[in-house]
Amino acid sequence: MSRTFLYARVSTIDQTTDNQVLEVHGAGFAVEPARVITETISGSTQAAERPGFAKLLDRMEQGDVLLCTKLDRLGRNAMDVRSTVDALAARGIRVHCLALGGVDLTSAAGRMTMQVLAAVAEFERDLLIERTAAGLNRARAEGKKLGRPAATGTRALVQTAKAEGMSQSLAAKKLDVSLATVKRHWNL
Repeated sequence: MSRTFLYARVSTIDQTTDNQVLEVHGAGFAVEPARVITETISGSTQAAERPGFAKLLDRMEQGDVLLCTKLDRLGRNAMDVRSTVDALAARGIRVHCLALGGVDLTSAAGRMTMQVLAAVAEFERDLLIERTAAGLNRARAEGKKLGRPAATGTRALVQTAKAEGMSQSLAAKKLDVSLATVKRHWNL
């Protein structure tokens, strides 16, 4: 009997996989909580290198079904997504993507749809990288200072706290700065 698994991924700790889980349940899939694999890792990291996805692969068997809400949850690189789906198909595991109408990505029509959409997603990512680089280059050409603002006066405050015998963590708390900031100015 086939089992259904869900792979839900977000890129940053500020995001949550809750909406992906709700979307799958809203689509009528009853995935047991033990078969829901959630992960916080960049989609540009190859699927084989993601700890959560590796755990998922260890648990899945022939005849199982893997659900994902969108194709970009599997990855941002068209070649990686394709090789991931092909590897799952070779093991007899079907992959369904809700955003594509629940189409089985291991079928002929699913593979074609997946390849087109994965290529578009990769193209969009490349455009974003190009636009970001162009914006940074323009800002540099205009003489704008990039990066975080200089911590004015912080060095003296940290040195005063050190001279008063405060610990680094207490100094960070008293000065309302991060511990990393205190450490950066501690031994000067």
